[in-house]
Amino acid sequence: MPMVDIDWLKDHVEVPEDLTYEQLAKDLVKVGLEEEEIHASQVTGPIVVGYVVDATPEPQKNGKTINWCHVDVGDEYNAVDEDGNKVPRGIVCGAPNMRAGEKVVVTLPGAVLPGDFRIEPRKTYGHVSDGMCASERELGLGDNHDGIILLREYGFTPAEYEALNPGDDAMHLLHLDQPLLEINITPDRGYAFSYRGVAREYHHSTGAAYVDPAVALDRKAPVTEGLAPGTPTDIEIAIEDGNPIHGVPGCDRYYARAIHGFDPAAKTPNWMRRRLIRAGMRSISLAVDVTNYVMLDLGQPMHAYDLDKLEGPIVVRRAREGEHLVTLDGKDHELSVEDLLITDSPNGERGSRIIGLAGVMGGLYGEVTAETKNILLEAAHFDQVSIARSARRHKTPSEASRRFERGVDTQLQPAAAQMAAELLVKYGGGEASEHPADVNRVPRRRSINFKAGEVRRVAGLDTDVNTISDILTDIGCGVAGGGNGEFSIQPPSWRPDLNEPCDLVEEVARLVGYDEIPVTVPPAPVEGEVGLTDDQRRKRQVADELAEYGMVEALTYPFVGDEDYKAFGCDPEAIKRVSVEIANPLAGDRPFLRRSILPTLAQTVRLNLRRGNENVSLYELGHVYLWNPDAPAIPALPGGRRPSDEELAALDAGLPDQPLHVAGILTGNAVETGWLGERRAVDWSDAVEAVTRISERLGAGLTLDQPAAADVPAQWHPGRAARVMIGDQAIGMVGELHPHVDEALGLPAHAAAFELDLTALFGALDDSPVQATPISTFPPVKQDLAFTVPESVTAAALAQAVREGAGDKLESIELFDVFTGEQVGEGMKSLAFAVTFRAQDRTLDSQDSEAIREAIVAKAAELGAQLRA
Repeated sequence: MPMVDIDWLKDHVEVPEDLTYEQLAKDLVKVGLEEEEIHASQVTGPIVVGYVVDATPEPQKNGKTINWCHVDVGDEYNAVDEDGNKVPRGIVCGAPNMRAGEKVVVTLPGAVLPGDFRIEPRKTYGHVSDGMCASERELGLGDNHDGIILLREYGFTPAEYEALNPGDDAMHLLHLDQPLLEINITPDRGYAFSYRGVAREYHHSTGAAYVDPAVALDRKAPVTEGLAPGTPTDIEIAIEDGNPIHGVPGCDRYYARAIHGFDPAAKTPNWMRRRLIRAGMRSISLAVDVTNYVMLDLGQPMHAYDLDKLEGPIVVRRAREGEHLVTLDGKDHELSVEDLLITDSPNGERGSRIIGLAGVMGGLYGEVTAETKNILLEAAHFDQVSIARSARRHKTPSEASRRFERGVDTQLQPAAAQMAAELLVKYGGGEASEHPADVNRVPRRRSINFKAGEVRRVAGLDTDVNTISDILTDIGCGVAGGGNGEFSIQPPSWRPDLNEPCDLVEEVARLVGYDEIPVTVPPAPVEGEVGLTDDQRRKRQVADELAEYGMVEALTYPFVGDEDYKAFGCDPEAIKRVSVEIANPLAGDRPFLRRSILPTLAQTVRLNLRRGNENVSLYELGHVYLWNPDAPAIPALPGGRRPSDEELAALDAGLPDQPLHVAGILTGNAVETGWLGERRAVDWSDAVEAVTRISERLGAGLTLDQPAAADVPAQWHPGRAARVMIGDQAIGMVGELHPHVDEALGLPAHAAAFELDLTALFGALDDSPVQATPISTFPPVKQDLAFTVPESVTAAALAQAVREGAGDKLESIELFDVFTGEQVGEGMKSLAFAVTFRAQDRTLDSQDSEAIREAIVAKAAELGAQLRA
């Protein structure tokens, strides 16, 4: 987000001398530029101007030469000798450019530099260094660490330099004590990424006098319109876009202007370097710094080429299949046919050499170097969609692309080139050409028919016609008409977001003040039942139960792609045919909506594991999207009226089913009670416990059915997974994920999971009232029954037999032991139950207990079970 420096802001708008950054933030937020943070200085003093009285070189054994210096830092900070007299401080300095007679920046004991580096007296190289002479990098002013700051070379005029005295506050001199305001810019207001735009908004907020710098620059720029055909220009330009996106050309204006006789050794002036650094940009060279400075000041991204390396014509075109570009950051990019390129034409081959990825980043060829003497300045206007796609496709966001994708002023190019030319001529010598090339194909924007009454209808503001006209004029619109409350509005060139009447209503509401919009609470008539629906209540119960079990709820984006399908053992081509594909996905590698929650939840589990969180238990409630390829096409409904019931039914018929699911994944240790306690890793039983808790909370009576290994879905372990059933209907799966899934996702072995279709589950539940059974006042009879059964008999089946045998006298039954071994025989197992009997009308005696016991044994025998002695 942009950084705002009050000192820079003053160039374009009148600012009170006592304006604080806190007040500036309040003023800007009134017009929608939100404060992100006020960044305080990372440097604290004392940091002062010092005069080097002497500097004695002292060669060291390690081959290095240091300077033992005495530096005058003013009476307030100088040292005191044995006689009580003020004397220069002794400082050790290893910088190669240290010499006597220079004025330098001295950090004194007590100062704190970036990185919490504290300055204290210290003994080094046989001396006590009582301070430090600082470089740019040590003060956070830049990357230069080749030597200390010599104020003579730091951009001051001779008079300013002579006025510097030892002991002067260097923090204020170098703006080290100044904070910065960082603001948030909404995507539709790209013009506010410049001081020109922020100053305009400050004017709207406070009424302070504002002067658009582009107006004066335009008057000074060479005239390019109306010239006779064949008039020579700095270089021939051609725009040849054979593959426009959505029919919009990738470039509709390209302006190029030459600077001849530039001094490549020229230094960036101190004031410009300081402003760039405070804006978060690195100072590189005068030519590059000027283009960056113009971008920050006016909002027009620019690029500087070495003119001597280029061969005309420059052709702006789309990339061809198989082309590559190495950008300024040294990365090789395979280009897409959608990428817009800047090319030149060596050896007469038109547009054959790529010199830049338009609006994103320049290429290595043609860049300005330390030998560049002739510069070609590029100021262009590129299509927002083209630049946004290229920047994301190549993962190379830049300051230029951030502005182009939000919209750049289509008429700013000559003014920006004029400003850059003036700065390069002033500080780098040379001469600016009077024959720029300007290919201008910007279409005229259509006027907006605007009724003043829309402000009241849409925003509820009772604003008079004259005020509306004044506001629209002030933001730069051309306003015509208005006599009957109807205007013809021509939006300004720097506001591509103003296209409809509602956009103008928003501008009026923003500048009148959002706090002036009346607050009206709409009536909420109560009709029928109130409160939560049954399904809403059940959904909350499921979430509460899993949270009480110790799991943490997660929310994930429902987007999946080939990587997710392959990780879960699915055939991507088969599953894509029944998946909803997004027309404009957030991520190109995940263009489909999920059919299951587990793939997206697994990515969050994976992220936690990579952050070192080993014991992960996450669940998610969300929708899945089940596309039916045979569904009818979704109709295009008319606007301006309510669709008919038939049209809405046709719309519903074409939409995918979107059932509600719940899924969970558990990894790591299920139990960990300390270094002396129990520790157990997660397995399938923990996922089954979660499903069991859901079943009990809802009273659903869910059961498990373990299918044959061949029928288990690919993402589940064939021997440790089961279908979750409600009656005869399967509503999900529970168990352990397949080892191949664990390996693909980087999950620990035996990661457990479950996923249930809650829409199907809720639809199968019976909401009829439960008949309460009176609590018996007679004492219970408790017994333990152990049966030997074949291994094929499940504990659930045997428990049901016990219930049927005991009848209404059974109060509870609980499995407490499972045993296999030689004692029970091969192919057999022992299941032990704790049972409780109780009657409603009497105390059960020994004969009653024996009769119940015999009935249970008889019923269990039907399963091949025998009661153990």
